[in-house]
Formats: sequence, C-alpha cells, structure tokens
Amino acid sequence: MRPELASYAASTETSRGRRFKEAPPRGRSEYQRDRDRIIHSTAFRRLEYKTQVFVNHEGDLFRTRLTHSLEVAQIGRSVARHLALDEDLTEAITLAHDLGHTPFGHTGQDALNACMKPHGGFEHNLQSLRVVDVLEQRYGAFDGLNLTFETREGVLKHCSLKNARQLGDVGERFIRKQRPSLEAQIANLADEIAYNNHDVDDGLRSGLLQMDQLSEVAIFRRHMRAALKEFPHIDGRRLVHETVRRMIDTLVTDLVRQSKACIRDAGPQTLDDVRRAPQMIRFSERIRLEQAELKRFLHTNLYRHYRVCRMSTKARRIVSDLFQAFFAEPQLLPPEFQARAREDTPRAIADYIAGMTDRYAIVEHRRLFAIDVS
Repeated sequence: MRPELASYAASTETSRGRRFKEAPPRGRSEYQRDRDRIIHSTAFRRLEYKTQVFVNHEGDLFRTRLTHSLEVAQIGRSVARHLALDEDLTEAITLAHDLGHTPFGHTGQDALNACMKPHGGFEHNLQSLRVVDVLEQRYGAFDGLNLTFETREGVLKHCSLKNARQLGDVGERFIRKQRPSLEAQIANLADEIAYNNHDVDDGLRSGLLQMDQLSEVAIFRRHMRAALKEFPHIDGRRLVHETVRRMIDTLVTDLVRQSKACIRDAGPQTLDDVRRAPQMIRFSERIRLEQAELKRFLHTNLYRHYRVCRMSTKARRIVSDLFQAFFAEPQLLPPEFQARAREDTPRAIADYIAGMTDRYAIVEHRRLFAIDVS
C-alpha cells in the first residue's frame, strides 16, 4: 500500500505536467513513468562506462556513474520514505542527475567547459536537462523523454541567471530565488552522502588512501573505532565496509532527524510553501562540519594524488584534442551530429563528447590521432 504523503510533498495529482501532453500512464504514477523512461534511456546505459574518480579501465570494482546513481537513488528513497515525501520522484531525479556528465568525471567536465567557454560554456547539470529534453531520441511525438516538470526541476540543481532566463518554467526558481521540491533537495544531499563515502571506499581499495591517514578525519575515526569495538578482530576490506556503512547510516539518520526539525519549524502546508521557505533538507551543524572536513581530506589526498593527476592530465588532453579536431573539421563528426553542427557547431560537438563513455573517448582519440604503422 502506498504510504500517505505529507501535504507539502510533490504529488502527481498537482504536477505541473509535461512539455508535450500525453495520455495518463496506466498502472503507474507520472513519476514512476519518468523513472522508467530514464532507466530505459541510452544516456543511462552509458553511465556504466563513465567514471567518478578512477577511469574505467583502471579496475572492475571501482564505482561508475551508474553504480553511483543507484546508490544515490537508494539513499534518496530511504530519506523520502521517512519524511513522507514522494519516493518515486526522488528516485527519478537521482537516477537522472548525472545523465549529462562527460567521460572522465569532473576532469572531463572542466576540460569541455574550457573548450566551450567562448561558446556559452558547459555544465553537466544543464547537459543532463538537455539530455532528457532534447538529445534522447526514442519517441515519435517529441524529442527527449518528456519528463514531468518536477523531475526536470530536480535535475537542474544549479543554474546561472543568464541560463535560467533561457529555460522557461524550469528556470523560474533561480530567477525568483526559490527552492525546488523537498524531493529534489533530498536528491542533492543523497548525492553528497554517496560520493563522499564511496570515494573513501574506492580510495582505500585502490591503495591511494590508507586507514591511518583517514583516521585523522573525525567522522571516519569515530566509526572505525565503533566497528572495532563491536568486531575487535576484523581488518582489511571487512573493517573498511563496517566503517563506511556506519558513516552512511549516521549521515542518513542525521539528515532525516534534522530535516524533520526544519520542516516542523517552517510549518509548510503546500509545495508552494516549500518553494518560498529556506532549504529544509539539511544536516545538523556538527555533521555538516564533519562532512566538510572529509571533503577537504579527499580533495587533498585523493583527487590531487599524483596517480589521479596523471590520468586527469590525459583526460584533459583527450577531451581538448577531440573538441579542437571536430571544431576544425565538423565533417569528422558522425552524420547525426553533423546535422546539428550546421545550426550550432560548438554545442553539437559538446553534445557528442559529453555523451561518450571513458573508453569510447579513448578509442575515438586513437582513431583521430594515432598513426598505425603496422
């Protein structure tokens, strides 16, 4: 039985609808239809071979954008359930939030943004919206996936005022300085919980981080000691798992507790009240500060590790080389992107590169620049 939702939850009955009118779905809600369309999209399948920190060929056990999205969805649904919010909308947003991400993680995004700077820039949140609104080609009646307003709004986590003015209804909240639904706010912090903790796990698995290093970070040290107190004889991967899962539990529990208090204090009655109120999905101050400490540690010790920097340098070169080659000779693009390039060459190239997986980008670079002398 579907749990009763809070009066301020997003609701399919009061949804602002889709860009193109469609008959109501049978046997599922509008937000469930969104989720299903996202899962069946080409961009979602490609996430299996797009990376977070470690490039795809570096190992089979590291997180990818796909596994990350699934982890975010699991956390998001759990929080939404505890807060009597719409789990299906939360899940749809979390599964779609990285659809526009480039190959090679944030390094790829930064490199593509540098190439696109004279042409309007590149930002993966905007690209995720572009994927679901335009680039997916699956339906006869419209481009994109024709998702509901509430899912599209949640996908667009950040946006400049300049871009917001060009996005119609989904950009309005940035102009009016309003908040999105609580479901979208949950998706944002579920993303933070997932990537911080799986970067800890992957960093340790790769050998780039060591347990004694992480023991300097308060939230890790506290939960490692709790794991050892309960299981004095464990070590290795078992100790890592026991520590990380306790960290995730603490973060989710704190997020639910603090968010309930914020909602109670703000007293919203409708979704419009939510939009006008300060952000209500929040960590407590103690946990927020501990999360900030962990982020700083990861930035210094993992993201700037020399082995990660070496791969980042290669990734920047690959993305930049591809962009410059296609910009100089658009006829090198596949036919469908050549057609788009006749209207806007830089954006068509950005669409093509952003849609690549790590290994496809590497292969495409080799095709264009390697000289086979065999």
